[in-house]
Amino acid sequence: MFGCFKQYSAREGESLIQIDWLINKFDELENRMLKAIAQLTDEQVNWRPGNTGHSVATLIRHIDGNIKERIYKGICKGTFIRNREDEFKPLYIPKVDLEKMVIDQFQFVIETINEMSEESLLETQLVRGRERTNLEVLHQCAAHFSEHMGQILYIAKLCLKDEYTSTSI
Repeated sequence: MFGCFKQYSAREGESLIQIDWLINKFDELENRMLKAIAQLTDEQVNWRPGNTGHSVATLIRHIDGNIKERIYKGICKGTFIRNREDEFKPLYIPKVDLEKMVIDQFQFVIETINEMSEESLLETQLVRGRERTNLEVLHQCAAHFSEHMGQILYIAKLCLKDEYTSTSI
């Protein structure tokens, strides 16, 4: 999937700073998640820390659903019907499929942001009954995905113990 806006080259000031920050943040999230997943086996990415905890696979599926709903449907005006509850049902997903999901979805997000104009950043969408600008949605997604990245890193550390290699920049 590619971004959904025509490329705009003349961006200035605050918008350019916001766009650059968002692109860097989503790139960092993608890279750190991939570094953590690369250290794990298929079994480890599907392991849950307790009966109520989520696996790396579940968290990646949830991020995927969020990207499709907030960015593909909300920003790009695509068609997508989300079943959020299904994202949290245990489902075995091979590591290679998770890596592809992370790469594809985060590249879609980055391409979409890179193609956005000032006007498209300020357009609004309804998120859980509240009107938000696309810029607010993107910042909220960056925060939300950062929280889940922390969970993914924690699960990797639990599984690998002393063998874990930090993904920090």
